[in-house]
This record gives sequence, C-alpha cells and structure tokens, in this order.
Amino acid sequence: MSSYFRPAVTAMTGYIPGEQPRPGTPVIKLNTNENPYPPSPEAIAVLQTLDSEWLRRYPTPYADDFRQAVSQVFAVPMDWIMVTNGSDELLNLLVRACADSDRPVVYPTPTYVLYKTLAEMQPAKVLEIPYEDHHRLPVEALIAAQGAVTFIASPNSPSGYSAPIADLRQLAAGLSGILVVDEAYVDFAEETALSLVHEFENVIISRTLSKGYSLAGLRLGFGLAQPALLSGLFKIKDSYNVDAIACLVGAAAMRDQAYKDACAAKVKASRQTLAIALKQLGFQVPEHVQTNFLLVTVPSHGNAGALYQGLKDRGILVRYFSHSGLENKLRITVGTDEQNQLLIEALSSLL
Repeated sequence: MSSYFRPAVTAMTGYIPGEQPRPGTPVIKLNTNENPYPPSPEAIAVLQTLDSEWLRRYPTPYADDFRQAVSQVFAVPMDWIMVTNGSDELLNLLVRACADSDRPVVYPTPTYVLYKTLAEMQPAKVLEIPYEDHHRLPVEALIAAQGAVTFIASPNSPSGYSAPIADLRQLAAGLSGILVVDEAYVDFAEETALSLVHEFENVIISRTLSKGYSLAGLRLGFGLAQPALLSGLFKIKDSYNVDAIACLVGAAAMRDQAYKDACAAKVKASRQTLAIALKQLGFQVPEHVQTNFLLVTVPSHGNAGALYQGLKDRGILVRYFSHSGLENKLRITVGTDEQNQLLIEALSSLL
C-alpha cells in the first residue's frame, strides 16, 4: 500500500517520550524529569475556583494574562514574550519558520533528541557537532556550520551541564541565523542567558513550566526575544495555541516565585545527597550538574539496560538510552529524599 505521508515523514523515526504510567499507578517515577513536589498553592487555587465562562469562550490569542506575569517577573516588555503549548511548540515553530533543505538546523550532541525530530519533519538539513572533551561547547564548529537555527540546551540533557555565558555570547555574535538557548532546566542552575536577549536580536530564550514549576501536565512554555524575531513566529502559530486554563494557572504559578525557588532548592539539595549515595555504589557521577537529574555511568560490573529493567520490575522508572555513547548510562530524575533512598536500596540489591 502506498504511503499517505510526505517522504520525509515516512522515512523518519518519531520522538519516543519517556514512559508515562497512568496517574495512581504505584511507581516511583524518575524517568522524565518532572518536579517531585506539587505546583504552587496559588496555581491550585486558580484551578479550583475557575469560572466556567473561561471554558465557554476562546482564550486570548497571545495568552496576555500569562505574558503579563512573565513580563513582571523578568522585567521585559510583553511584546518580547511569546507563549506556547509547552516549550516544544516554540522549538517546532522556529524550525518551521526558518529551516529547510538549504537552511540547516545545527546543534551539539548528545542533546535533546526532539531537535532532530523537528528537523526531519520539515524536512531540513541537520548538522550535528559533537561536544568537545569535558562537555565543552564546540563554539567555533557551531559558528562555522552557520545554521538557520542553532539549538543549545543549557543546561543540557542528558549531560546536565550548562554552557558558559561567554561561550553563548561568542556564538550569538558569530551566527547569521537564530541562536535558541533552551533553558528548560534553568530553575535548577546557577545562571541564565537571559541577558543575551537584550544584546542580540538573533537570540531567543526558551522556557517551560514543566520542570521548576511542577506543571508538566499543563503544557505551557514561553520564549523571550526581541519583537522583530518573534514577529515571524506569531505568523505561523495556531490562532489560540494556549488554552484559558493553562494561561490562568500558569500566571499564578509564575507570580509565586518564592514557592518555585523553595522547591528548586530542595531538589538541588537532594541532588547532592543522591550523587554521594550513587558514588558509594560505584557509579560515576558528573560534577557541577545544573539540572534536576543525573546522567550516571554504571559500575564496570553492571549493565545499564539490565539495571533499568530491574528497577522497572521493582516499580522504579529511570531513563535508559541505547544511543551511541550512552549505552552504559542511566538518566535519573532527582526525586524526594524518600524516593531517592528507595532507588539506592533497589540499586544496591540489583548490583
């Protein structure tokens, strides 16, 4: 039977998300980097008292309530903010608007696999440039590639490392295309590249409420860039891409920075404790990680795939990638201290 799809879609391999068991399933879920703590009470209160009129009417096309909250928190004008259905929609819009077979998508590897998936859907030419030793950003090679869109996840997944702001500044200055700094995990990091948006018209910062704000199920993200850059993206977004509930709940969560920061501080403290415990079991754990997860190398007498399955059999989910260079590693989301202790006990038994 002939394919109904474009050749690029037929040929591509779709993005495979981490396993998502149904709510209430008795598992310890440490595989998709959700925040282990509940959302802001302010956000929950909005959800519980929502007027049904918000459901009857279309939402505002630009999610103005949420844009106003972001504007207040980050001290940027509202027209420097674009709100999207998760940060993944923003990444998709950037590829759709800017890349094709002659205008490449460029990124260092290993990194977020969705960048490649989005380019393949377009289809657009892809240039993957390996990270240098010690996860240093290959700035010169990225500049030489001159991507229409250059993606830098900082902090990066799966490594957990942040790119120095000086390197990102050098990269932005050397590119003729757009530099996308994907800061999905920035709430667990020590610094942000937000200042580059004010310095360069070709830089856009991508953010999400899925990690630091404990709202992965809400599907809400946003981009920060100068209005001239955002204008092209507004042309191709869906008319009402963010629903009214997400807009209102997200705005409440955004304004409650104190709660978000307190939860992030607990995650960072647990991250350090978990790293020490994993090292004691013989895992190689990277230093100076800036995310809410750890990418660890299993002990020489262990097998990453077998450990992943053994943990799953015990009701603990972590992430295993069979990709080149990651076969002997597990990515483990930082849970609560109690969840992390159960993980350590299970790993000790399996090893």
